[in-house]
Amino acid sequence: MRKTDPSTQLPTLRQTPFNEALRGRIKPIHCLEVARGYAYHHSRRLYLKLMDAQHGQRVRQMFTRIAPHYDLMNRLMTLGQDRSWRREVIKLAQLEEKSRVLDLGTGTGDLAMIAARGAPHIQVLAADFNLDMMKIAQQRLRRSLQSNSGVDWCACDALYLPFSPGMFDAVVSAFLLRNVGDLAKCLLEQYRVLKPGGRFVALDTTPPQRGVHTPLMNLYLFHLIPWLGKRIAGDEEAYRYLPHTTKGFLPAEQLAAKLREVGFLHVKHRKFMFGSIAIHWGVKPQGV
Repeated sequence: MRKTDPSTQLPTLRQTPFNEALRGRIKPIHCLEVARGYAYHHSRRLYLKLMDAQHGQRVRQMFTRIAPHYDLMNRLMTLGQDRSWRREVIKLAQLEEKSRVLDLGTGTGDLAMIAARGAPHIQVLAADFNLDMMKIAQQRLRRSLQSNSGVDWCACDALYLPFSPGMFDAVVSAFLLRNVGDLAKCLLEQYRVLKPGGRFVALDTTPPQRGVHTPLMNLYLFHLIPWLGKRIAGDEEAYRYLPHTTKGFLPAEQLAAKLREVGFLHVKHRKFMFGSIAIHWGVKPQGV
């Protein structure tokens, strides 16, 4: 079992409005919160914010339903490429010995697992608003790493992170940003909890530019993915929601501009899979 250096222990988390509702349902854990709401995008031009608790509950229920098949569906939908994209996210985070990294929207823990296997004594905090997904993540980590050493867990709202400013050397995420109800606030919260010089890295979908491949991409997004969702996960509805978030999210260039507005420097992005996937990264300036 890997020992954790005392200097990498996370400080006490600040209190936030939702940290009592689910306390005690997942361990070990630093805090427990209820997400307030996630966005649903109907098209590239329509960004519909649904911040009410009822919608947030529906979204949590959707991810709870698909949690057992989430990893398999990701592999099928990306032809197995999502693993290499996630490894690239951790590579771009430039983690060093004793780094603290927040995996926000950890899902079933892929990024947390890759990070935990990295440089020695890295302290990983895996956070998500869905407890069922994190329970699967914990089980996967136990099987893969033989212990949860170096990984802590937090169920929290991405818009109200319960962490002190300047707490992390890196904040990473995969397929989180297009689902949050207030993208600007989500980015500001990640900026806030990063140390000066800390790195932001996010993997997400992006609307592919129109071209000769557009009919094939639409067939893939709106027909093949829901069909796979119905056959594999038994939930066609959920896998109709997910393609709509892809088409309705910001183009990669606009997301890069948002990161610069927040204050990140050296912002770059790289596209994959016919322009439907992008990794964005940036650095919080020194002295802020």
